[in-house]
Amino acid sequence: MSPRTPGLDERLRSYLLEVGLREHPALRALREETDRLSEGGMRSSAEQAQLLAFLIELMAAERVLEIGCFTGYATLAMALALPPQGRIVTLDVNADWAEIGRRHWHEAGVEARIELRLGLALETLDGLLGEGAAGAFDLVYIDADKKRYEAYLDRALLLVRPGGVIAADNVLWNGAVADPAERSRQTEALRRFNRRVHGDPRLALCMLPIGDGLTLLRRRG
Repeated sequence: MSPRTPGLDERLRSYLLEVGLREHPALRALREETDRLSEGGMRSSAEQAQLLAFLIELMAAERVLEIGCFTGYATLAMALALPPQGRIVTLDVNADWAEIGRRHWHEAGVEARIELRLGLALETLDGLLGEGAAGAFDLVYIDADKKRYEAYLDRALLLVRPGGVIAADNVLWNGAVADPAERSRQTEALRRFNRRVHGDPRLALCMLPIGDGLTLLRRRG
């Protein structure tokens, strides 16, 4: 819902982008192009993308699944962090948005690490399971239709390996999840998702107030 962490004024945000992140030139160009779109607010924040890339390096991850590509900004950040043999499978329904990212993936030299699958995410996830991909992924990033977050989580729990990480974006929903007056379907779905993961002993949990809220989950063995 927002590509900016709340509470940062423009001066501090500029400082963060200058010295707190190492943004590949192609990644920065994609961020700036995405922000010129009317839907640019759907982009993952730069600090979130950096954190995901850091986790990939920390885990020595080689297989990543992204549910919701948009223009592929986070996709590119994660692909850059993968080793040469690493692969990221990214899902979306909109080919036009993904094509924006593809140009920058190519410019960054990591297009071969990225497999874009177009179609409804739940059908694609079930297709991956049908292909025998259960437990095949080190990290799964959920950033698609908020009303289906619990269904995405069900599939992610099957697709991520024991000890792997599931990350979910937009869990604070611009503060709406904490506002009793907010009753939209998206808000209610995110509240259910947040309560569910909070109460699931199979998952180590860390909710971070960066971007629009990022929850990190580790699937315990």
